Amino acid sequence: MAYKVAIDSSNSSENKNGIVEKDFTFTIAKYINERLNNIGIENFLVDENNTGLTDEEKVNIIKDKYGNGNNIIVISNRLNKGGKNGAEIMYPLRNNSKLASLIASNLEDAGQTVLKYYQLRNNSDTSKDDDYLIRNTANNLTIVIDYGYIDNTSDANFLKNNYEKLAEAVVKSIANYAGVSYSPANMAGYYIVKKGDSLWSIASKNNTTVDNIKKLNNLSSNNLSIGQVLKLSYDAEKEDIKESNIYTVKKGDSLWLIANKYGTTVDELKNANNLKSNTLSIGQTLIIPKKKENTNKISYVVKKGDSLWLIANKYDTTVEKIKSTNNLKSNTLSIGQVLVIPSSSEFITYTVKKGDSLWLIANKYNTTVDNIKKLNNLSSNNLQINQKLILPA
Repeated sequence: MAYKVAIDSSNSSENKNGIVEKDFTFTIAKYINERLNNIGIENFLVDENNTGLTDEEKVNIIKDKYGNGNNIIVISNRLNKGGKNGAEIMYPLRNNSKLASLIASNLEDAGQTVLKYYQLRNNSDTSKDDDYLIRNTANNLTIVIDYGYIDNTSDANFLKNNYEKLAEAVVKSIANYAGVSYSPANMAGYYIVKKGDSLWSIASKNNTTVDNIKKLNNLSSNNLSIGQVLKLSYDAEKEDIKESNIYTVKKGDSLWLIANKYGTTVDELKNANNLKSNTLSIGQTLIIPKKKENTNKISYVVKKGDSLWLIANKYDTTVEKIKSTNNLKSNTLSIGQVLVIPSSSEFITYTVKKGDSLWLIANKYNTTVDNIKKLNNLSSNNLQINQKLILPA
């Protein structure tokens, strides 16, 4: 039986601890989408533009695309709230727990506590599932994954730092369930610590020594954490990009993973290599676009309470440089005055695209939502297409 996967993301705009649920789960959904494409499992994103579809709209899209067959897996990526710490997986009354238990096990191997995997009956009609998506996707195997509690600070921090490992755990689970050959994404020479592991057992399984592992990973003790990534060989430390900026495609690669790794975009990779599709071949060489020197001028509109010192401090420059750039004779400023901030490699200008959010942009450029809001004097998380944002380089 050939399985197909519909990948859902949350429509909730809940915003806690620097995570917007809708955006975070869409990031996970896109990762799963790319990786399933890479290992050869047909799939699609239910809300491909992250517009916040209603549950009813999602059900209709899934039915129109794939129908009600029992070879259809629906993965609904969500977050929880209520102050607890850990993941929860819900599966339908009509199915067994095989896929849910695989996901639970692999999430734990990725370092996340799993509180339970379970079925939930509707209070009004106990013969039916409580969750709307599960209840209305007929014969499909619909799994709801709550990756963690958005209002628990430690859980939220774990999610932000480990979302790729958690998404990869779901990919592995789907592949195993569907009987499709699975290989990790770009993990050659590395090992992810699982429950019950020790340095001795890892060294023994990988033909190395405890001392070598400790030296490679700068470990001062034998203590390990579940989900910790360990280097196992010196080859793992070598850069894939040589001086000529050429990258050789490896098993498990995708354009999205390569672009994400090297701070570029899928479109830029495709343009640089004249690619018409996202398909890659093992051993294929790709040109990695060099980061362009920043030539953007940053404009700043003076507000009440501003001073040259505050503005200079904010943009990591000096009062003298601002005065020189703007031909200022004194330190006096007027509200509404436009200043050109001296060009610096410390900042770039980003143009907001359809589907963007502050969380997605912050995640892409290795900064924080709060930092972007501070740099751009934003009072809310709302963005407009084509809006210009100042970002740390």
